[in-house]
Amino acid sequence: MSTAQDTVRARRTLWRAGAGRVTAGVALLTVVALLPWLSGTDPARTVLRARSADQEPTLAELAAVRAELGLEQGPFAHLMDWLGGLPRGDAGTSWVSGEPILPQVTAAFGVSVTLMTGALLVTFLVAAAICARTVHRGARQRLRRDSAGTGAAVLAALPKFLLASLLALAGGVWLGWFPSGGWDGPASMVLPALALGVPSGAMIGGLLDQALPAAFHEPWARTWKAIGFPPGHTARHALRRALPGVLPQLLPTVVALVGGAVAVERIFNIPGLGRLALDAAIAQDLPLLQTATLALVLLGTTAGLLVQAVRRALLGRPLRDGALPALARPGLPTGRARRLVAAGCAFALLALVVAGLLRDPLYVDTAARLLPPSPAHPLGTDSLGRDLLARLGHGALRTAGVAFAVTAVSALTGLLLGLLPRVSVGLTDVVATMPAVLAGLLVTAATGPSVWGAACAVCVVGWTPYAAQTAALLEQERASGHIAAAVSLGAGRLHLLRRHLLPALAGPLVRNALLRLPTTVLVLASLGFLGLGEQPPTPEWGRLLSENQPYAELAPWVVLAPAGALILLSVLAVTAPAGVRDRTRP
Repeated sequence: MSTAQDTVRARRTLWRAGAGRVTAGVALLTVVALLPWLSGTDPARTVLRARSADQEPTLAELAAVRAELGLEQGPFAHLMDWLGGLPRGDAGTSWVSGEPILPQVTAAFGVSVTLMTGALLVTFLVAAAICARTVHRGARQRLRRDSAGTGAAVLAALPKFLLASLLALAGGVWLGWFPSGGWDGPASMVLPALALGVPSGAMIGGLLDQALPAAFHEPWARTWKAIGFPPGHTARHALRRALPGVLPQLLPTVVALVGGAVAVERIFNIPGLGRLALDAAIAQDLPLLQTATLALVLLGTTAGLLVQAVRRALLGRPLRDGALPALARPGLPTGRARRLVAAGCAFALLALVVAGLLRDPLYVDTAARLLPPSPAHPLGTDSLGRDLLARLGHGALRTAGVAFAVTAVSALTGLLLGLLPRVSVGLTDVVATMPAVLAGLLVTAATGPSVWGAACAVCVVGWTPYAAQTAALLEQERASGHIAAAVSLGAGRLHLLRRHLLPALAGPLVRNALLRLPTTVLVLASLGFLGLGEQPPTPEWGRLLSENQPYAELAPWVVLAPAGALILLSVLAVTAPAGVRDRTRP
């Protein structure tokens, strides 16, 4: 009888997940269809400017374009026409170029998937390198202190567009090993795959490295060590035990490699899907934008289903039978090295901020453009002759404050939605497919460009990694033995949530948020660089990276200074909260 009930429950879950994905996908496409009308600008004017940027359109030309595109019909008529053509394989024609859309999206999707494959390979290799020491020591039960994760934090904090510029310059121009631009074959994929895969691999590897000690300290691992099982056998099963909690983070990583790789695609001149969607959104080329968004939704849904299937295959029968032991974090000592690293980063950041606040960040000296570091300008000057130390110091509080606020809101939203799987099922997979740049265009169309509009846009899509992680960990916790024991003793839902589930979820969620903090800074910077967020001349670290990136070859200090400050912030965020632990009571 229980087997039949489990089958019915599984079918209901599948139907609910499918309905949630369809509903969320339709809602997303509807919002995209409203973009020209939400922006408050004339779509005909935007399209004409995209067709001929150097000419100011006349009233007659605007009227002709409105009649040609049928803008008087409204957004929903356009959406229905576009949806009606999809079953026939007709996605319409571009409002800007007049060419069929489906071949453009298909070609861009193929390029992005190929690049994603190479980037995922780099991601897995980097993640394996970060976890290698923990796996080696854990298999022999020699974990004496918690891994600091400093190396993962440094690599995860590397701006992808800055790393792409450096790789193109070093590997493409100076050494000539690989093409520095274009898409002509497998060799063209190497440098952009490295630029995308190294930070992503550091993110995944850091999360896995933090979860592995818990698996190695479970009773079965200690018993196998006492019996004399080979360390490699124990390591394989520990990886299988820790991977399911990290696998949901692959979904936003895959989407970021496809739809969020706009800056890398532009630097290497790659005709990918993210670049195509951004250009269509800026030009308000509605049919092209809707088709590109649909491709991202389908990719995200497929990736979500694959991740869910792999998780269940790794966990196996204990998850189905409700006999999964709790993955409790061991209370290992922190280590002196980690405290020293945190203190050093805090002192360096404090000195940077205090010294910068004593200088004027807006003073322009055109005779002092791109000066190298000197006693007068310890970090050099930018392209307008402004002191970089002053701009970094004055931008520290705004950069850290907005990033921490966005991270906190995203993590809390993800926690709440992850605790309600019936509400969030399917929604997470679909929202995770939306690049933050596209969300920024949709939000600022209604609110106007501002730093808080950009923050809201990041929050719209930034909760998905935390919701996926919460749902995965919650599924494992509910299948653990101590939860079943508490229920048998009469524990209610509130007691389980307060005494068992939330303490088990808080530690991994906080560590994930801290590791993603520099990514939040860079996403906010990319929105500001596109005119959707922080506006010049306000100093902000991510914007300093974006606006100084073209001068990296001529004056490398203009990007090294903000990149170093960002790395210090990320390492401090990871190493300072040494007391973050899971408190699951098995």
